[in-house]
Amino acid sequence: MKKVNVLWIILDLIFLVVFNVIFFILGGTGHKTSVWISYAFIHFAYLMVIITPILIREGKNASLFGFTLYSVSAAYFLFEFIIGTVFILVSLDNYKVLLSVQIAIAGLYGIILISNMIANEYTADAEEERQYQIEYVKTASIKVKGLLDRINDKEARKRVEKVYDAIYSSPVNSNANLMQMEQKILESIDELEGIVSTGSKESITSLANTLLSAVNERNMRLRNMN
Repeated sequence: MKKVNVLWIILDLIFLVVFNVIFFILGGTGHKTSVWISYAFIHFAYLMVIITPILIREGKNASLFGFTLYSVSAAYFLFEFIIGTVFILVSLDNYKVLLSVQIAIAGLYGIILISNMIANEYTADAEEERQYQIEYVKTASIKVKGLLDRINDKEARKRVEKVYDAIYSSPVNSNANLMQMEQKILESIDELEGIVSTGSKESITSLANTLLSAVNERNMRLRNMN
């Protein structure tokens, strides 16, 4: 286990150790049911702060997602720690009222946390789709442009240049229904790269024409969808 992981574990345990030492030194082990309920919910709230990183959606906006979820969990813990401590000090005889309050607070926390997680999922999915859309045009353009200097025949080079111009000017937005077509275009570009290595003018021109038609069709379908 890495040293930094050990340090994080120690840091997480500090509150639990300090809280429990103070709790049992000052109050002993004989407590009413209401006190143990508050004791348990304080620990639950702290546990949620610790496991919050597991709930964060990975991706470009992971830091933003993490900040949002951490804020919710931290706010719940601080509120629970304050109200739980008050309930422990008051030591109510009727634990049912206290339990109802604690469950209501935890339920509200759960609703807010899960709502933020759902929102983060939608945001992350939209970002991934946006990133894919940008990458299609970017990747295809770079690949085709890299082939131009390797083509000696002027006519074949001119056809590939048309493919490059069509891709470079393509809209970066896309549609889920076009993903398969875009993937085939990228695969055809890889195939063109292999053909360029052979130097076959006819093969380069033929595939370049096919690619140009595919790119134009993709753009036309996209315009119609929008």
